[in-house]
Amino acid sequence: MNTSLTAHQLVGLLVDPGSFVSWDEPPTAEPADAGYRASLARARERTGTDEAVLTGAGRIGGEPAALVASEFGFLGGSIGVATAERITRAVERATAERLPLVALPVSGGTRMQEGSAAFLCMLRITAAVQAHRAAGLPYLTYLRNPTMGGVFASWGTLGQLVFAEPGARLGFLGPRVYEELRGVPLPTEVQRAETLAERGLVDAVVAPEELREVLRRSLSVLTRVPLPAPPAAAAPIVPAPTAERPDAWEAVLRTRRADRPGTRELLRRTTGELVLLDSPGGRSGALVRALAVLDGQPAVVVGQQRQCGAQELPFTAADLRAVRRTARFAEQLGLPLVTVVDTAGAELSVQAELEGIAVEIAHCLTTLLSLRTPVLAVLLGQGSGGGALALLPADRVLAASNAWLAPLPPEGASAIVHRDGSHAPELARSQGIGAYDLAAVGLVDEVVPELPDAADEPAAFCTRLGHAVSTALAHLTATPAPTRLTARTTRHRRLGDLLTRS
Repeated sequence: MNTSLTAHQLVGLLVDPGSFVSWDEPPTAEPADAGYRASLARARERTGTDEAVLTGAGRIGGEPAALVASEFGFLGGSIGVATAERITRAVERATAERLPLVALPVSGGTRMQEGSAAFLCMLRITAAVQAHRAAGLPYLTYLRNPTMGGVFASWGTLGQLVFAEPGARLGFLGPRVYEELRGVPLPTEVQRAETLAERGLVDAVVAPEELREVLRRSLSVLTRVPLPAPPAAAAPIVPAPTAERPDAWEAVLRTRRADRPGTRELLRRTTGELVLLDSPGGRSGALVRALAVLDGQPAVVVGQQRQCGAQELPFTAADLRAVRRTARFAEQLGLPLVTVVDTAGAELSVQAELEGIAVEIAHCLTTLLSLRTPVLAVLLGQGSGGGALALLPADRVLAASNAWLAPLPPEGASAIVHRDGSHAPELARSQGIGAYDLAAVGLVDEVVPELPDAADEPAAFCTRLGHAVSTALAHLTATPAPTRLTARTTRHRRLGDLLTRS
């Protein structure tokens, strides 16, 4: 891990050569305490900077951005009143100039020499950051080693995307203070960037030398203007004749094939720009989060990955909390949200009950139903139970032709109705769980064909589905928000009513 980069060196790694322009003005006030004045003088001489932060604007891959970079060599990157004023002015200027903002904190926290005055300045910085976010502007943070205390608990972690340096110590209370106050050492792994990423508190762990490209791709998605929608409005599907529909039980078996393309493969095959984010359980967990550009349409994606190798991945309470956080930052940035449903179900365990899995499903439903940004759901394969339902509230729903949705897997329904699992095939056929049946009751708007099985034609199927997704996004984005939100309310009020399509 490279922990020796100065603020100037890190900014130099990130911005296009010759593009950075400093916004800093020299501090005007000097402290009364002679010892503190001497400490500041030594810090300035040692680092070549006049405060613990530098600010300015530059270009990252051609995209303009404001930057705020802490300098750890200057009194541990601590935040005093002058430091806070410099950060606040930079955030306010970025907001006024409509610039995305990249914050690069590395700090022990509040400057102890200034006490409560410095501590309270965290409110000043946070208020400026909140105004920047409220203006619909991107705010991205990169937490370096270490980022602690008030910095970590305020502007350091308020990014819509929060990246972190590998191995970085990130936390509220420093280990030395913790041990002094509690009498026992703090386990080192608790405050590691990788630990936080596994719990969904950090979006990705990124090495400094890789950060420029991650920021470039992120800004490419976050600042992209969507392409105009095709002239003709997307027409609702006409359900296929019964003879052309896949057999419901056969469709269930097809969606369980280990080689069926999942959310990750769909994104890899269909996106022009892609930034994969970490989720609870890491990159091999049940939740996929990403920024993506699909045929020129920028979007935030949350999707279920039903399988890792031969292992089924249940959808957890932590996954659902991450979905809600992702949905909220999509709304803040005015980007459409794409949800991809493909799950054998929510986690069933004692731990899941204690973590409130059912409560999280309910909160996920209300979050998506009330989201002001466009929402497009894709029923990719298995759609079992509340874990699937949680990602289905949307303005429009696409479904693969073998996809299905049911309160329980057919075997579970058979156990309830017949007290055994042997009647699963007939229940699958009678319950109306298939994509065309779902279209008939108003849930699915377009069925994307598999010819006859996505697992047998993964490239062609993903291309077909990707085109349907980008087309639907273009129409949703072009629809005025009041019209779209009214239609969403009407849609969900009438779901399941057999008469709506007759």
